[in-house]
Amino acid sequence: MFSLIFDLEEERLKAEISKRKAKRVLIQLPEGLKPVGPRLAEIVEEAGALPIVSADPCYGACDIAISEAKNLKADLIIHYGHTEAVKAKIPTVYVEARAKVDVSKILEKALENLSPWSRIGIATTVQHIHMLDVARKILTKAGKTVIIGDAGHVKYPGQVIGCDYSNAEAIADDVEAFLFIGGGKFHAIGLALATMKPIIAVDPFENRIHPIADDVKRILKQRFMCISEAKEAESFGVLVGLKIGQIDMKAAMRIREYLKEDGKKVTMLAIREITPESLMEFPSIDAYINTACPRVAIDDASRFHKPILTTNEALVMLGKISWETLLNKGWFKHFI
Repeated sequence: MFSLIFDLEEERLKAEISKRKAKRVLIQLPEGLKPVGPRLAEIVEEAGALPIVSADPCYGACDIAISEAKNLKADLIIHYGHTEAVKAKIPTVYVEARAKVDVSKILEKALENLSPWSRIGIATTVQHIHMLDVARKILTKAGKTVIIGDAGHVKYPGQVIGCDYSNAEAIADDVEAFLFIGGGKFHAIGLALATMKPIIAVDPFENRIHPIADDVKRILKQRFMCISEAKEAESFGVLVGLKIGQIDMKAAMRIREYLKEDGKKVTMLAIREITPESLMEFPSIDAYINTACPRVAIDDASRFHKPILTTNEALVMLGKISWETLLNKGWFKHFI
């Protein structure tokens, strides 16, 4: 079924293994693609290598399983669903898993939702990046001015990832609203938080248009309450991510310094998986500052029993920047 929806590039997979003379291959898949793990393992074995499928969570290209590959003595990582974001010391092949679904009908349907605006930005994930020209033509034919950002740190114009919306941020002042193409609400909400623009999100898999305005309002209210609650905390845990693309010691040390200056007790915590259960092991800590993936604090806040802030939210709490600055500049701007 998944091979009908996504291009798994099976022939390329065989060719890469043969070209690199790989003997042991670690296959890394995001949650939505894990069901194809056994099928890909068969292909790797047919190509003459030992396949090992990682059953651990994979949150993005920042989460390459390098240490796991070293421990398993794998000489090649096959990473599905993302474009390269970090330099891996073990040879890594990125397979983008482009979606093989038609977006034309849902885009035509979305034109009615876009009627209040004339200047539209388009953003999408790598799974639909090849459909940007189709989207541009449909919107242009309908009389819209279409702008696609190309000033980011990712691979393609118009591409966004969970923590990087720089392509969209670069054109936010030039558009009135954004059209987002992709499954679910995760990236669409991130796009809204990054740009503070109206977002029309179309899901080609479910063939539906997602309303996200209420979700964004709920998250903003939640984040403001979390910041307010953290202001009352006396002791903080500063979380330093251990995933290769999430380690930010500079930010962690700066936040530690600011907290110390404010008279707070600070404990530095190195952590790979940030879960409520892992943080509950430190009952004397009142609140946490997460310097790893910012989406943990934003999307999973309701799961945690104590306030957990992003670095930018910590700066608001400490009075280094204002709440209005955070809203106007966007959640994923770097203030440290």
